[in-house]
Amino acid sequence: MKWRIFLCVLLIISLTIPAYAAPIRWVDFDIPYESLQYAMEQDIASFDKEMHISWIDILSLAACRTGGKCGLASVKKATSELKNGKHPQDLLGENYKYYTYYHEAYSAALGGLLGNFAIEKDGQLTPSYGLKAFSPVAAGYGYSHCSDFGVSRSFGFQRKHLGNDLMGGLGTPIVAVEGGVVEAMGWNRYGGWRVGVRSFDSKRYYYYAHLQKDAPFAPGLEVGQMVQAGDLIGFMGCTGYSDKENVNNIETVHLHFGLQLIFDESQKECNSEIWINVYDIVRLLSSHRASYRKENGTWQRVYPFYDLDVEEFPKA
Repeated sequence: MKWRIFLCVLLIISLTIPAYAAPIRWVDFDIPYESLQYAMEQDIASFDKEMHISWIDILSLAACRTGGKCGLASVKKATSELKNGKHPQDLLGENYKYYTYYHEAYSAALGGLLGNFAIEKDGQLTPSYGLKAFSPVAAGYGYSHCSDFGVSRSFGFQRKHLGNDLMGGLGTPIVAVEGGVVEAMGWNRYGGWRVGVRSFDSKRYYYYAHLQKDAPFAPGLEVGQMVQAGDLIGFMGCTGYSDKENVNNIETVHLHFGLQLIFDESQKECNSEIWINVYDIVRLLSSHRASYRKENGTWQRVYPFYDLDVEEFPKA
């Protein structure tokens, strides 16, 4: 009798404690640039309409049908269906069980790229909704890149390349892609001088490495400092591959740009970190670049930027 009472008590307790799904352990981010751009444009175009179609919803629906490949045809089909008021659960049937995974994964990867912002030009603030993240390379500076995620690297130990290399000129201004908090600065034997910025929602950790020798960081930048999207954080260089600080051991001047997804704090620094291929994200951001000018030896942002999703609309 006692053991039956004990089992009943355990059952009651289990029913009153909420169930939590285990955090996502891996993300294969394979959405091509054309699909990202189309879904983003549909999101922006419908923002002020009665039915706002989120690009996360579009891509998640397409991913369930394509195993995450999200070809443009599948994205266009998903967009049309959502515009007609159809629900993913009705459209997917048994495959709807994958929808939550893709939606959470894509929200983590892309959640800070679109939103409400204001840019100041000629003393006037213009609020907008759209792409509020910036290319990591400032406007007016050329660069080239290719899809190099997963390519073999051998310095220190055999490993895979967990980012996208953007080749450019020495001293090119590097900016924060998204607003957040500077979480890491300093020397790393692999990345040389590097900066790590954590997004405001803590889901994304942006890694900028191989910064310039002698003057790698934006003046005054400190760990714990809040930065806005497009803020200057450093300068392109070729440092790294050395246990000794401030050494140029990288053959080609470039920025290593990486993005780590964090669903649980235990994933931040471990043997199973989630780094995704950002090549197509970099392509998407190439159309939105922060402008800087240097006056009397000081870098100045040409158009002040305000993220209205994390701060109030600035008063005149």
